[in-house]
Amino acid sequence: MSTTMLILSLLHLLILALIPSTSGNTCRSFCGNVTIDYPFALHSGCGHPGFRDLLYCINDVLMFHISSGSYRVLEIDYAYQSLTLHDPHMSTCDTIVLGAKGNGFAVEHWRAPYMNPTSDNVFMLIGCSAQSPLFQGFPGKHLPCRNVSGMSCEDYYGCPAWDLLGHRMVGSKFGSGPPECCAVPFEAIKSVNLTQLQCEGYSSAYSLAPLRLDGAHGWSYGIRVKYSVQENDEFCRACEATGGTCGYGTDGIRQLCMCGSSNSTSNCDSVKSSSRRTYSKAHTVTGLLVCLLAWIAKNYY
Repeated sequence: MSTTMLILSLLHLLILALIPSTSGNTCRSFCGNVTIDYPFALHSGCGHPGFRDLLYCINDVLMFHISSGSYRVLEIDYAYQSLTLHDPHMSTCDTIVLGAKGNGFAVEHWRAPYMNPTSDNVFMLIGCSAQSPLFQGFPGKHLPCRNVSGMSCEDYYGCPAWDLLGHRMVGSKFGSGPPECCAVPFEAIKSVNLTQLQCEGYSSAYSLAPLRLDGAHGWSYGIRVKYSVQENDEFCRACEATGGTCGYGTDGIRQLCMCGSSNSTSNCDSVKSSSRRTYSKAHTVTGLLVCLLAWIAKNYY
């Protein structure tokens, strides 16, 4: 009889193995105190294919890598669909970094439609050459330089960093050369590349409504990037609604709904339906085997 029970136990384990799990998010993860979830991911095959190879977790520090360089991710706001990035060579209100060491910000052309700094993010370009593309075609006017969401170089000049630098207020308002600081919105230039713009440094700040009243001292320094999933994302919503996790195939393009140990090209309901059919067939086979084994046990033990 012990042999029969062993065979029955093995058959039961076989049936359980035939039924794929459809619960749990195997892609959601953490790096330090930052949650990584769709459309981002740290693991290959997870998230949206258009957001692959962006994030890396190094010693619990989340890094964001694009063509212009690597940045530390301070926050991912999934409700607002934004990331807050830090460039260690970016100037702030306390420190001005020259020597064109900063990354600036530039994304690959194919990412640009769904990943750019927010409209309330100001880039303040420092020490740009008179031959910079910023000033070409607008002699004496410096039209690209402007106030962005209530933030401007006039306010930035009041930061302690400028006193330490010992700057000279030059430009169309103070002399014949270009201004030492030129504030621009990202959409006006499409790419912040210090080498191409012939600038010595830059700062980036963004406003969180309501705008603080204590000038540049109260600005939030960093790069606030807005992201979006370009195509209609009904596939992912249907996948998650049925208990699945959104991911993509080995081709790096085709979206998949990950349902435990199985994947689906639609949603997890199709996997569950297939599982129920498999489970039903397995029960039929098991029932016949149980009857056979019981007959053997009765007649030979």
